[in-house]
Amino acid sequence: MLRSRPIHYTSRHEEWSALLQALGLVRTVDDGDWREFDAGSGRLALAAVRHGHPLDGSTVFGVEVGNLEEFARRTEEAGTQAELHEGPDGTTVQISADDGFEFFAFPAERATDGSWATSGDAHPALTVVATWISPLVGLAVNALSNIGARPRSEDDESATFTTKNGGILRVIHGADGANGDLAFEYDDGLEALLDRLKEAKVEARISEGVLYIANPDASGGAAPASIVVESPPVDRKPAPQAS
Repeated sequence: MLRSRPIHYTSRHEEWSALLQALGLVRTVDDGDWREFDAGSGRLALAAVRHGHPLDGSTVFGVEVGNLEEFARRTEEAGTQAELHEGPDGTTVQISADDGFEFFAFPAERATDGSWATSGDAHPALTVVATWISPLVGLAVNALSNIGARPRSEDDESATFTTKNGGILRVIHGADGANGDLAFEYDDGLEALLDRLKEAKVEARISEGVLYIANPDASGGAAPASIVVESPPVDRKPAPQAS
């Protein structure tokens, strides 16, 4: 079982929480400086940091799995390095791709109905997109295949994969291996989402078929001005896989 779950670090915790809920995500964990949100497809963790922290305004690529030991074993057998890692917050799996990028798999918890689905209260049209920047897209694609992600689209400069909870893992070409910006897809008309954001007093606009939302972190100068929400490619809307 594989689920997408990037982590966004911010010194504007409350502003981000309000924004995510306006988008249609549902808060499922509230543990002080650590919160988790479900979208219709995909999940997102929100971690509070102080202003000026090196991670402030950044998103870290990450996934969740049902059984860490089995996930590490299968990933290693497929040809990608995966090691159990003991940290202050518990056990994770560190995945090391051949392009030099590293990310972590965290233990997942089942929904209240016993499945791996996201909250039924989350807006079903909203999908979380976690982004990995790589100078060698082919190597990143191979690593995502080896961890169990399912191919969705691919070209010379980018690729997307879906996970069990429908969230998207995206690779785009860049000079160095790095975490990319948080993004979303919305499959129910961007104009409808824009209206809902405006009702919640969230600054947003649509330009050339893309919805841009004012980024709460942008005022610090270390984050892009906008959060991007796009419509999914035709006939490629990611659907959660059956449990």
